[in-house]
This record gives sequence, C-alpha cells and structure tokens, in this order.
Amino acid sequence: MLIAFILSIILCFLVTIYTIHPWIEKAKSMGLVGKDMNKPDKPEVAEMGGLCIVFGFLIGILLFIGMVTFTGNVANFQIIFACLCTILMIAIIGMLDDILGWKIGLRMWQKPLLTIPAALPIMVINAGHSTMCLPFFGTIDWGIVYPLIIIPIGITVAANGYNMLAGYNGLETAMGIIILLTLGYFAFINNKMDAALLALCMVGALAAFLVFNWFPAKIFPGNTMTYAVGALIACVAIIGDLQKVAIILFIPYAVDFFLPLRKRFHVEAFAKPNKDYSLEMPYDSIYDTTHFAIAMLKRIKNKVYEQDVVAFICSIEIVIALCLIWFYK
Repeated sequence: MLIAFILSIILCFLVTIYTIHPWIEKAKSMGLVGKDMNKPDKPEVAEMGGLCIVFGFLIGILLFIGMVTFTGNVANFQIIFACLCTILMIAIIGMLDDILGWKIGLRMWQKPLLTIPAALPIMVINAGHSTMCLPFFGTIDWGIVYPLIIIPIGITVAANGYNMLAGYNGLETAMGIIILLTLGYFAFINNKMDAALLALCMVGALAAFLVFNWFPAKIFPGNTMTYAVGALIACVAIIGDLQKVAIILFIPYAVDFFLPLRKRFHVEAFAKPNKDYSLEMPYDSIYDTTHFAIAMLKRIKNKVYEQDVVAFICSIEIVIALCLIWFYK
C-alpha cells in the first residue's frame, strides 16, 4: 500500500513534467497564449497548463487504484472517484473560462455559479461528517444541510477563492504545493489515507509544473488549474475532516478578497513593471495581497522583483502552515 502510494506521487510528477513541453508548443501554435503583465515587454506565454497538471494527477491516482486492486487488497474507492469527478468537472469549467474569458468574457457572478455543479459528486455520496465544533457555538450537527448546502458552498468558495491570488510567475503553483502538502501531512498522521493520497499526488503534479511556471514562466496554469486545485483543497478538507486547517491556510485568500472589494473589484493585481524588470505599486493604495507584498518589500530593499513578491507571500503561507503543525502536534 505504501509503495503504491509513493509510486503514484512519483508518476504524477513524471507524467506532468513530460507533457508540459509538448503542450507549450501546441498551445502557442493554437494561439492559446496570455501576456505576462509583470514584464515590461509583455511577452506571450502558453496558457492552460492546468491540463497537464490534471492529466498527471489523474494518471497517478489511477495507478494507485490499479496497484491496490490487482494485488488483491480490498478497498472502497468511492470517495476517491467522487473527488476525481469533481476535479474533472471543475477543470472543464476552468478550461471554458480560459477560452471564453478571452473572447466573450465571463462576468464575475457567472463564475461561481458555473462551479456549483462540480460539487454534485461529493454531495451525492454524503462525504465528510456533518458534525462541526464551532467557536462560541460548540458542536453542531448540520444534518442534511451539510451535503446540500455547506459542501457546495465550500467547494465553490475554495475554487473561486484560490483563483484570486494569482498573476505572478509561480505564485498559484507554489501556494498550492504549500497548502496541499500541509493538508496531506495532517491527513496522513490522522490516517485519512484517501485525503492524503489526493493531496500529495497533486503536490507531485504541481512540483513538476513549477519547474516551467517559475520566473520567467514558460507556461501559465490558467483557470483550468486554479479551479481544479481550489476544489481539490475543499475535497481534501471535507473527506479528511480538515475544515479548520483549510480555513486557516486560506487566510491570505480571504485578505485578497477584501482588499479589492473596496474598489468593487475594479482593480488589477498586476504591478507596474520597470525596464529592469523591477516592480512598482500600480495604485496609490493597497488593493491586493501582492500590492501589500510590494509595499512591505519596498521598506527593505530599493528594487522589488516578481520573484521577491512570490517568495514573500509563500513565506507567509509557510509560517501559517508551520504554526498549524506546531499547534496541532
């Protein structure tokens, strides 16, 4: 079982890394490119790299299921297949958003509505536990409200929320690695092996993608990846009973929601790039977590670069993860 677990993670990495280069060439030939807005020359970069991540992730999970099945072990993969259905459904929605967003545009309110149906596989198997311990309220059993209301809200919020803190080379990918590695650790030590498998296999796929997505990015993940990873985070939290951990790990995303809310989201996360590739604040005030990172880094050094912003935000997430591990050890 452990060997299958490890081999699945390795396969996720290998399949992803070996499919990215062909996709980069194919995406460019098809015109599936986006402008790198934090570069002075705004170079065009291949888009929809999330397809490679989801494909690598899927192959790795299927390897695990195959190895366990054909070695004669008895296992129920209902939860895993339900999560895979959710990830694939929401990846398709993200892919449509990547394509249609460039041509006809999708309004802000349409995106969360389109992601709600992806929660159906998790809802119909009644995954997770309806009992929650909440501050000030104590233990509450939500009953039928949990699968019908809380689960779709959780998956929709996670998918769309994870999509907000983005736009800088390697940011979405690195943050996904940190969050899922933390959730995978907690799932593993609590013997929630389904949740651990899903989380760590995606970490393997994201690690491979980061090789090409780090500065200077050769490929962008697109909403295909951000929706899928966000939904997976919610799925892992639900089936691993890690809702509290996931909510705390999402603090930077909550901040990233409220900052642009002051301008009714009519602001961009992108910085103002200089000719030497250093970055300046795009507005007079802070309207995004990335703007906060630039402002803080400006107090420490004269020139701030894209890698600095990504490292700063990821460092905050790592500190949050380490505090969680220390608190719950």
